[in-house]
Amino acid sequence: MIVLSVALALFAALGNAAASVLQRRAAVVDLPDASGGSLVDRFGFVRRPAWRWGAGLLVVSGVAQALALATGPLSVVQPVMATELLFTLVLAAVAFRWPPGTQTWVAFFGMALGLAVFLLLADPAGGVETVPPKRWLISAVPAVAVSIVLVVVGTRLRGSARAALLGSVTAIGFSFTAALIKDVLGLVPGGLGDLFTTWQIYAAAAVGLGSFLMLQATLRAGSLAASQPALTLGDSLLSVVLGVSLFEERISLGWRVLPEVASLGLIAFACVRLSTSPLVSGKEAQRW
Repeated sequence: MIVLSVALALFAALGNAAASVLQRRAAVVDLPDASGGSLVDRFGFVRRPAWRWGAGLLVVSGVAQALALATGPLSVVQPVMATELLFTLVLAAVAFRWPPGTQTWVAFFGMALGLAVFLLLADPAGGVETVPPKRWLISAVPAVAVSIVLVVVGTRLRGSARAALLGSVTAIGFSFTAALIKDVLGLVPGGLGDLFTTWQIYAAAAVGLGSFLMLQATLRAGSLAASQPALTLGDSLLSVVLGVSLFEERISLGWRVLPEVASLGLIAFACVRLSTSPLVSGKEAQRW
């Protein structure tokens, strides 16, 4: 089942990356400068087939991620979803005919290697399908408190520091959304009729929407190079913690801790390098 969940997570990451590239291209290709036009003119790209295909892919990738969470550990699925950056790089290079530079390729393989080594060493396994409410309360209270502090401090800062803090809050939201979705899917065998009487499904929708809105604030706060490492690493690491604390998933530690930390450091470094690439940040639009 681990192999299936990894495959589904990779497919979901590929879908997210393809949607990002398609919608980015729809927003910049052959469109006049509508800064002084009407609201319809400014958002006319939503009528383009590329944008609609991108929106459809987001739905498909969402389903694939849900299936991945249903068939595998949270501490496996969410770190694998970080490969969205790698897929974005490759697809954007093809779509915008802009070959990545040597440093970008080094970062690409560095992130892939770091992720593979971390998952191999951590070897997440086991876990329960549903979470007792008490565990949610124990995990949610400190997460909400930390998020409030980060938002308050972040609003007093500017530039990269603000983007990094808001990106951390977004990562907390995304990791809890994934955990709630996994918990909801664990309740499905009890019957679809009972599914909508549980609080988890409504909490997942609320936290997911809040995380999406926080992501928009994060992207406006500063450069992608500042926010992306916090988003990618924060989501992956917290998901591992939630997998252990909520779903009783097991990860290997002991002598593996140091190489695991080293692999995470490699992922962080590569993440920063990839985030500065025009193909990932969206600056390739200046050429169109």
